[in-house]
Amino acid sequence: MTGARIRRAVLPGTAVLALAVLAWLALVEAPPDAVQGDAQRLMYLHVPVAWLAYLAFGVTALASLLYLVPRTRRQRWDLLAGASAEVGVVFTALTILDGSLWARPVWGIWWTWDARLVTTAVLLFLYLGYLALRRVPATAERRARRCAVVALIAFADVPVVHLSVIWWRTLHQQPTVLNPELSPQIHGTMALTLLWGVGAFTLCYVVLLRQRYRLARAEAAQESLLLQLALRTPPAAPAAGHVPVGRPAVGQPVGPEPVR
Repeated sequence: MTGARIRRAVLPGTAVLALAVLAWLALVEAPPDAVQGDAQRLMYLHVPVAWLAYLAFGVTALASLLYLVPRTRRQRWDLLAGASAEVGVVFTALTILDGSLWARPVWGIWWTWDARLVTTAVLLFLYLGYLALRRVPATAERRARRCAVVALIAFADVPVVHLSVIWWRTLHQQPTVLNPELSPQIHGTMALTLLWGVGAFTLCYVVLLRQRYRLARAEAAQESLLLQLALRTPPAAPAAGHVPVGRPAVGQPVGPEPVR
């Protein structure tokens, strides 16, 4: 293995190791909750992936804003916005999935039309629509500009999701760490495990974002190359013996035949 491959493998390897340590902390070291019991251990997955969804969409919004500003308009900001949005969609889907697994033993149901759940589902569909918009045929500049606007509009739902448990009466518990009083309601080994989970999934986000951004750059380069080839390729010459529509063949009289 060359030195370059080793360097590229350091960050993914560190992320895998951090996830392994998180699994040990969450399943072995952290004590069960006094009320929810072992079901509470899903918090060490649920909370980090939800926070990383916020982070991913925040990066998308920031990159989109930088693209819309004329002085900082570069294609790399559009590519970064798209790559981060894809990773954010994955984390949001995981948030809804493991939230349902946690809700079943605690609430007795898999899903309810709770304000936090509904706003999170809306967030997921907003960014799925954003990703679909990126696939609509258009010039690269026009596509990037309209997607940047949509990304900023979609990001407005992120604070709504976070504050929904404060604004409305919900089954979902109040914020444990980022509450209005800025007074974390978790301490000791539980707090350490939760913070470790946030760090581990942040490494996963960076790994996924880096890989998706590289792929996006390759896709953009290929699209540009195909466009240049299409513009440079001359139209094909007509085959021998082929008579274009509307043009008479050699020796064929032009106009209507004379009346005999």
